[in-house]
Amino acid sequence: MTGHSPRMTVRENLYPAAVDALEERITLFNSERTGKSDARQLAILLEAGGEVAGAVVGFTWAGFCELRQVWVDEAFRGQGHGRALMQKAIEEARRRGCSHVDLATYSFQAPGFYEKLGFESLAVIPGRPPSHCDHLMRLKLGREAGRNAPLERCQEAGAA
Repeated sequence: MTGHSPRMTVRENLYPAAVDALEERITLFNSERTGKSDARQLAILLEAGGEVAGAVVGFTWAGFCELRQVWVDEAFRGQGHGRALMQKAIEEARRRGCSHVDLATYSFQAPGFYEKLGFESLAVIPGRPPSHCDHLMRLKLGREAGRNAPLERCQEAGAA
């Protein structure tokens, strides 16, 4: 890369290998800055007839779990599969030593579903998307469960 002038391009669809390479670079940077090098993907799949009918996908790192995709096919909703997938993901986060599980959900998706599982709202961003809200939610695990522990102070970094 050195010796070449950089140029920017706009793309709508980045191929999976490029996303994976970017994730690896971010993970390396994060590990170097924090001393935490235990990042691992987490995926729980519900399969029917050789197809994915539901999934919970995210990662664990530095003592927490972040769930990025939670989905159940329409044909399998209302049958307890979403709850079972989430319970399995939470169980795995506990097994990996996580203190909490974080996720984001829109107001038209499933904030009530997550509240029934014990998640609490940390922040609500109105107007994202228009006429709706984006909810950042957390489930405390282990010693933190049921307590409103004060939020940790963040170390500020230089400008990116």
